[in-house]
Amino acid sequence: MTVHAFTSFSYSYLNRARVLASSLRRQHPDWIIWAVITDHPPEGFNFDISNEEFDRVITAEQLLGEAVEPWLFRYDIVEACTAVKGRAIMHIMDQPDAEKVVYFDPDIAVFGSMKPVIDLLDDWSIVLTPHQTTPETEEIAIRDNEITSLHYGTYNLGFLALRNDGEARAFAEWWTARLDSWCVDRLDIGVFVDQKWCNLIPCYFDSVKVLRDPGYNVASWNLSHRKISIPLDGSILVNGAPLRFYHFTKLGPIGDTMTERYAKDNFEVYEIWAWYRREVERFTDPRIPSGWWYYGVFRDGTAIPKAARELFRQRLDLQEAFPNPYETDFRRWLVKHTDLMTLA
Repeated sequence: MTVHAFTSFSYSYLNRARVLASSLRRQHPDWIIWAVITDHPPEGFNFDISNEEFDRVITAEQLLGEAVEPWLFRYDIVEACTAVKGRAIMHIMDQPDAEKVVYFDPDIAVFGSMKPVIDLLDDWSIVLTPHQTTPETEEIAIRDNEITSLHYGTYNLGFLALRNDGEARAFAEWWTARLDSWCVDRLDIGVFVDQKWCNLIPCYFDSVKVLRDPGYNVASWNLSHRKISIPLDGSILVNGAPLRFYHFTKLGPIGDTMTERYAKDNFEVYEIWAWYRREVERFTDPRIPSGWWYYGVFRDGTAIPKAARELFRQRLDLQEAFPNPYETDFRRWLVKHTDLMTLA
């Protein structure tokens, strides 16, 4: 049996993706780990896979071909790195040895064996982890966690496991079609990139396992009901079960605030976060500028406002008139016809 795992990122998240790959490699040295990169490296930096924990790399250009630039222009960095996940899953499923496929967000670290999930895929086609598995009782937690899940999606699509069978392929084809057109942050219409779409998975597909084990997908949104302990043998437990992976969402002040609110005096949580910060720093390359994204600017270096992306996404006439919107012709049109650009 061959397991393929992948993550999707831009170079500004390479440090986090390296932490994921390193932690996953320690647990599963036999897995094939993919880097799905929606970016070009900054000048002076070379991504050499022979020096990485990744086995294979695929880019948005390879997944999308000549359509890559107009396709990506419709999305901001989070939307774009999420939107390619569907095409990446289809590509990996087409590999002759890919019997089971697992996705991890780049800001995850794996602390325990994922074998129980792989074993579940002997009986199930799709494995999902919900944001919460225990009802909240305090008003602030209901607002922070349950209502947020209602806004952003029941399942956390930072993790997904699939058996390469007909049912999972049917899901992957449907999901890819939705992400191709609707992987957008539009809470006003009930869509949040890939997550809200996956509320529909149990409605449309059979053989779906909702994994409620507390050791998976530990994060600020479920710490109110997950107690982390580290016994003398050095293992890490969550409610007495082995910690499988931790989702380090919002590294920085926002993540700190939410962690402190719900971890409270669970000091082991802060130890895990301290370790993660050190790992991210260890894997940070100073040649990659903070916030770097090749597709975040026009070719003349002018930043692209999100509203310009939304306008292009909505207007078929603009898509036809500007087949490569990253070129300056479209920027000049924006300057002339809208108030979205401040630089001529």
